[in-house]
Amino acid sequence: MAKKFTITTALPYANGPLHLGHVAGVYIPADIYARYLRGKGEDVVFIGGTDEHGVPISIKAKSEGVSPKKVVDRYHSIIKNSLKGLGITLDYFGQTSSPIHHEMSSDWFKTLAEKGEFKEEVSEQYYDEENNQFLSDRYITGECPSCHKDGAYGDQCEKCGTALSPTELINPKSAISGNKPVLKETKHWFLQLDKYEPWLKEWIESKKSILKPNVYGQVKSWLDAGLRPRAITRDLNWGIPVPLPGGEGKVLYVWFDAPIGYVSFTKQLIESKPEQFAGKTWEDYWKKDGDSTLVHFLGKDNIVFHCIIFPSMLKQMGNYILPENIPANEFLNLEGEKFSTSKNWAVWLDDFLVEFPDQTDTLRYVLCSILPEQKDADFTWADFQAKNNNELVANLGNFVNRALVLTQKYWGGTIPAQNEVTELDKSVLSYLKSYPSKISTSIEKHRYKEALGEFMKLSALGNKYLAETEPWKLIKTDEARVQTIMNIALQITAALSVLAEPFLPETSKNLKAMMNYDGIAWSAVSDRNIEAGHTISKPSLLFQRIDDDVVEAQRTKLLESKAEAEAAAKVVTPQKDPTTFEDFQKMDIRVGTIIEAEKVKKSKKLLKLKVNTGIDERTVISGIAQFYKPEDIIGRQVSILVNLAPRKMMGTESQGMILMAENNKGELQFIAPSVSSDNGGIIA
Repeated sequence: MAKKFTITTALPYANGPLHLGHVAGVYIPADIYARYLRGKGEDVVFIGGTDEHGVPISIKAKSEGVSPKKVVDRYHSIIKNSLKGLGITLDYFGQTSSPIHHEMSSDWFKTLAEKGEFKEEVSEQYYDEENNQFLSDRYITGECPSCHKDGAYGDQCEKCGTALSPTELINPKSAISGNKPVLKETKHWFLQLDKYEPWLKEWIESKKSILKPNVYGQVKSWLDAGLRPRAITRDLNWGIPVPLPGGEGKVLYVWFDAPIGYVSFTKQLIESKPEQFAGKTWEDYWKKDGDSTLVHFLGKDNIVFHCIIFPSMLKQMGNYILPENIPANEFLNLEGEKFSTSKNWAVWLDDFLVEFPDQTDTLRYVLCSILPEQKDADFTWADFQAKNNNELVANLGNFVNRALVLTQKYWGGTIPAQNEVTELDKSVLSYLKSYPSKISTSIEKHRYKEALGEFMKLSALGNKYLAETEPWKLIKTDEARVQTIMNIALQITAALSVLAEPFLPETSKNLKAMMNYDGIAWSAVSDRNIEAGHTISKPSLLFQRIDDDVVEAQRTKLLESKAEAEAAAKVVTPQKDPTTFEDFQKMDIRVGTIIEAEKVKKSKKLLKLKVNTGIDERTVISGIAQFYKPEDIIGRQVSILVNLAPRKMMGTESQGMILMAENNKGELQFIAPSVSSDNGGIIA
C-alpha cells in the first residue's frame, strides 16, 4: 500500500502577483518533491492557496477603493494561473475567504477555547486617533530593535527575520496616517505558547538531525529566549469573526487562521473529487490514524509560525499529525538587490510566462540550480542566459540531439541491438544504474540543487561517452560496435526522459514524445530502459539559445520599472511658510529669450546664459547643464526673475534666475509662456 504524504506550500497574500522570489523558495522544491513521490507511486496530496485575511489585504483594498473580497478574488486567480503556467502540480489551490475555511477555523478556535488553551487579557494596543482605529501588526512600522532597520512591521522585521510585537518597535508610526499612535486598552485572546515550551523543545530536538540548520537554529533561538503568550485575535473588520461572546468587532489573527487553510483545502479537495478519493476523507491525510507524512515548504520568514505556533495548535487539537519536516529556504535576491514590490524591483511570474512562453523549464532549472537552501541566493539575467546556453543547450540538449539524430541517420530511427560490451560500456552502464538512487537520496533529504546536479551529471556522462567512442567515425568500419554505443546512449536518453520529470516536466514530455516512449516507473530506471527494435520519432531541439539582446532588454526593463516606481513614490516637497501678497509683488518676473549659452568651465551642472529680458541683455548662471545642451536652448523663451540681487558664481556675476519646475524623475523643465510672447512681458 502506498504511503501517504501531505505536502503544503506557504500561502502568499492575495494582494499582488507572484515574483520569482516567491517561486524559488517554496513552489519549485515543493513541486519537485510532489512529482518525485508520485513518480514512485506514492499517495500524495499537494496543497496550496492564498492567504486572504489580514492587514495587507485591507491596505490594498483601501488604496484601490474596492472591497477586500474583490482584491483577493482577483489576485487569487492571477496567482493560481501563474503557478499552473509554470507547471506547479498543486492538487488544490484554495482561498482562506471560502465558507468552508471560515467554518473550520471557527471550529478550531471554539475547540481550543473549550479546552482552556486561550487566556483573555486586556492589554494596551496602538491606536490611530486620526482614523479611530486600533492598529494590528502590519498597520504599524518602525525601527527594528534588533537590526535597527527602519520599516519593520509590528509582527516581524523582514530585514533580519526577528519576530516582534508592536510595542517593541522604536519610533512606531501608523501605516495609515503616518502619525505616532497612542496606546489604548483592548481585550484579546492569547494562545499560551509558554505552556507548550517543554514539549516543543523536546519535539524540535528530536528533529535536529532532520531539519535544515537554518530552520533548527532559528527555532532554537526562539525557544532559548523563552516563549510568551501570543494574541490570536485582532481589532479588524476583515477576516474571520471571533466566534465567542465579547468578540464583536474582532477577527482571528491571520497566523491562526491561515495554516488551518492547509486542512480546510484538503477537505475541499477530497469532497470535490469523490471518485479519485473513494473511501478516503481529509482526516486520512491529517489525523494520526491516517499515517500521512506532513511536509511544509516555506520561506525563512514563516519558520516560526510553522515550527512553533501551528504545531502547538495541531497538538492541542488532538490526534493531528505534526510536521515531519519543514525544509524552509532563505531569500532569493534579484541582480544583487532584495526583491521589492514597492520599488518594482522584481521579475513577475505572470510577465515571464507571457514573454518566455516556451522557456518555463529553463526558469525551473535556473531557480532550482540557485535555490537559497542554506543562504540567500541571487537571480541575474546573465546567469539565466548562461545556464540555458551552457548547461541546458550545450549539455543536456546536445547529448539528446546527438543520440537521436545519429539513430535516425544510421537506422531510420530504430534502436539498434546492444552487442558485445567493452569495459568502458560496463562502467557507463554501472553509472547509469546508480543515478536514480543518487537523485532519490538528494530529493528525500531536500537537497534539490544537489539532486539537479546529479541529474545533469547523467547527461554529461552521455556526452563524455559519445565523445570518447566517436560513433560518427566508427560507423564506416565497425557498425556492430556503433550499434552497441548508440543502444547505450539511448538507454541513457530514456533514463533522462524519466528522471527529468520532477525538475523539467515539459522537457520530459517532449523527450518522451521524440522517443515515442511512454516511460517507466522511477524505480524501474536501470541500464535497460528501452528495447532494441523500438522506433523513435523525428527529433527536434529540446532547448533554444538565448541571445544577448534578450537579456539586455530584460535588464533595461527592470531598471526602467524601478526608476518609474521611485519617481511615482517621490515625496512632494512640503509647502513653505506663508508669505504676504506685498512680498510676492516685490518679485519682478518677466518673459525673456536665451540668445547665448555655454558650459561653465570646471562645472558639471552650470550653464552661462545671455538672456534678452526686454529691459536689457544680461548674464545668468543656471544649474541646468545635466538636462540641456547649450546649443539646444538658444532661442528658447523663459521666465526670469529680473530683480534678484546679483550673485557671483564660478567667477561670473549672475544677474537673475531662470524659473524651472522639477518633474517626478528629478528632471528640470523650463517654465515659459505657452505661446510666443514679447520679451519683457511681466508675469503676474
